[in-house]
Amino acid sequence: MPEKLMQPEVWLPDKPEEACGVFGVYSKQADYGASLASYLGLYALQHRGQESAGIVVSDGQQLMTHKGMGLVANVFHKDILDNLQGACAIGHVRYSTTGSSLLANAQPLVARCSKGAMAVAHNGNLVNTEELRLGLENSGSVFQTTTDTEVIINLIARHSQDTLADAVGKAANQLRGSFSLVVMTKDTLIGLRDPSGFRPLCLGRLEQNEAYVIASESCAFSSIGAKFIRDIKPGEMVYMDRHGLQSYQYLSEPVRKAVCIFEYIYFARPDSAIDGLGVHQARKKMGWELAKQFTKAADVVIPVPDTGRSTAIGFAEASGIPFDIGLIKNPYVGRTFIQPTQSMRDLGVRIKLNPVESVLAGKRVVIIDDTIVRGTTSGKIIKMLREAGAKEVHMCVSAPPITHPCYYGIDTSVRKELIASTHEVEEIRQYIGADSLTYLTLAGLARAVEPLSGFCYACFNGDYPVEVPGKVARNKYLFEE
Repeated sequence: MPEKLMQPEVWLPDKPEEACGVFGVYSKQADYGASLASYLGLYALQHRGQESAGIVVSDGQQLMTHKGMGLVANVFHKDILDNLQGACAIGHVRYSTTGSSLLANAQPLVARCSKGAMAVAHNGNLVNTEELRLGLENSGSVFQTTTDTEVIINLIARHSQDTLADAVGKAANQLRGSFSLVVMTKDTLIGLRDPSGFRPLCLGRLEQNEAYVIASESCAFSSIGAKFIRDIKPGEMVYMDRHGLQSYQYLSEPVRKAVCIFEYIYFARPDSAIDGLGVHQARKKMGWELAKQFTKAADVVIPVPDTGRSTAIGFAEASGIPFDIGLIKNPYVGRTFIQPTQSMRDLGVRIKLNPVESVLAGKRVVIIDDTIVRGTTSGKIIKMLREAGAKEVHMCVSAPPITHPCYYGIDTSVRKELIASTHEVEEIRQYIGADSLTYLTLAGLARAVEPLSGFCYACFNGDYPVEVPGKVARNKYLFEE
């Protein structure tokens, strides 16, 4: 085993982490409870961020805000929602990629400009934040937070002589990277998606309340009884006010479409559909493709819950190997990656996952997971399966090896921490202790998301669709820094 493949002294999460989830609702009915709808919508988007949550509501005259650190259910309760009365609202759940995990950086952010109070919530990550921020500071802007979202607010405010739609569009044309935004004033709601379409954003309708809804994922609509209308297109802005809904293409020039493939592999809930393709079905097809590559004999297929389940079902269908539940996830456990001793780090996985010995004992097991980032968690899970009696453990992964960092809103850390960037598959197999290790090929992944095309595969092949400034790239790319 290569000497470099050692368990880290500080345990880090072994999954890519998403940036955020955004939600917005606009109703013509003055007594509509937009805060409750936002609460339920954010609850459905909780998987996209667990560090902070916030809602801003407009009663037609002023914006009212409540946000805090932690899960949606912990940040909000009935009395808070009762005090946030209004027919228009935006909400946000956050996992920090740009800016520290602090209450000051929790979103939505609210600012005042010549157009009055304005709130913005952002899912994604800009690659030209530093350049834009420096330019704004040199011309007099003062920043209260370290997030790229505040940069966006300042850019919008700079176009105060334009209509709100034009100001937002002009600001968006200065942004580079990934961004799905909801923007709200006292009487207007705007949603827009970056020109490449990195992050999802969709539009829904509540007929009985004369309301439109915007959300990162379509799964948020069913939680409030809204109907899915369509995905917001890359480079599109939707604008809602008392006159109804309008749509604009704000692009100043066409760009390459590059939807983040990890939305289908890992981030999105399986009951969501993105750009017309159901996430559950895409993951099942990843399982079909993996089954074509798998050459071993096995007795049972089990998923790593929860995102491996759909892929494992597809793998079982295509291979004829029976599907079963071999790991049970404790749904009440939060994040467990800050653990001071090795013994506690080893227990971290066991707190979240428990093996079903009757399914595993004496069996040749295929375990399906969505990714291997550092390999730390995979090794612990395989060890657990062997201790539960598994005779063989074959790991199948529904993504190719992650060899390059992401700059567009996924926290895949620096390149030196990506195990596949410096080690071959056989070395990784030895490190995690599997009898075999099968990664889905890039071609197989592309087939799984057909008929759609235009995805970002940069973390697998280094082909970045939006140019990354050298300083930003060096912070994540170099092996030793």
